[in-house]
Amino acid sequence: MAYSDTVLRRARARLAQAKEDRERENDRRIAAIYDAHPRLREVDNRLRVTVAQAMAAAFQQGQDPSEAIARLRAENLALQQERAGLLERAGIDEADLRATPVCPHCGGSGYIGERMCQCLQALCREEQKRALSTLLAGDERFESFRLDCYPDVPDPQLGVSPRVWMQQVFQQCRRYARDFSTRSPSLLFSGGPGLGKTFLSAAIARTVADSGFSVAYESAGQIFADFEAEKFGGGGGELTEKYRRCDLLILDDLGTELTTQFTLSALYALLNGRLLEELPTVVSTNLTTDELRRRYTPQIASRLLGRFELLLFVGNDIRMRRPRPASARP
Repeated sequence: MAYSDTVLRRARARLAQAKEDRERENDRRIAAIYDAHPRLREVDNRLRVTVAQAMAAAFQQGQDPSEAIARLRAENLALQQERAGLLERAGIDEADLRATPVCPHCGGSGYIGERMCQCLQALCREEQKRALSTLLAGDERFESFRLDCYPDVPDPQLGVSPRVWMQQVFQQCRRYARDFSTRSPSLLFSGGPGLGKTFLSAAIARTVADSGFSVAYESAGQIFADFEAEKFGGGGGELTEKYRRCDLLILDDLGTELTTQFTLSALYALLNGRLLEELPTVVSTNLTTDELRRRYTPQIASRLLGRFELLLFVGNDIRMRRPRPASARP
């Protein structure tokens, strides 16, 4: 999973802190046992010494080490027997005197070879969810989506009512999130304001992130501001890397940004780069397909309208139909 540098840095810091806490806990536990049983400490210290002396004797040149090794082995066996008796009489579990790592797989490093360990992956998922929660407005989940806000009267242009149409859009979005993989198609949400585009894109973000994929969710204005800050601030790509490399990019409210030659260039590079890498992107916009063609370059429009699956959002502004809290009513 291609997590952002910020998410990865926070996850690594949490793992390092957990490793340090575990090491202190191990030291306190073992020290308490030794303080209560001084002879046990003496025996364990002596065992370590005899092992070191045996190794030194084995590698000593110019002398026959057999006699020294035999003597040290006998002493070691006697100490082990004494130690077993001490542990049994005190009711101490042998495992209580061993340091336990914070992760049994990687020992707390976060990696097994070059592969990220599952312990660090879990922390990355938690940090990503935390980052998403600060960006999303509320409880945007599929279970909270209200189809009853859409008109149930048939629309001659659609052939069905907006409610039936949006039920199909809703089901497609939910399947997309449930079955998401890095080979999933890219989606284009198009429709007027207040029709649920941001809500469903946020629900997709939550579900996909909960499945362990890296997700970047941001408004078009903020994404282009990040690209601009990086270009003119002398950055090395760290600020916008998450948009280029994440498993799923959700670009919300395309068309609300100030359209300049720079934003057009940045948008084309971002969309084209992700398409070449076959990384899914979800774009939401209030613009119609004709407006997209007029506002953006043919290269951008051809990618949005030719390489993305179009989901048309219809109905009336559902934000105007939701009941206000009792305290806000006249």
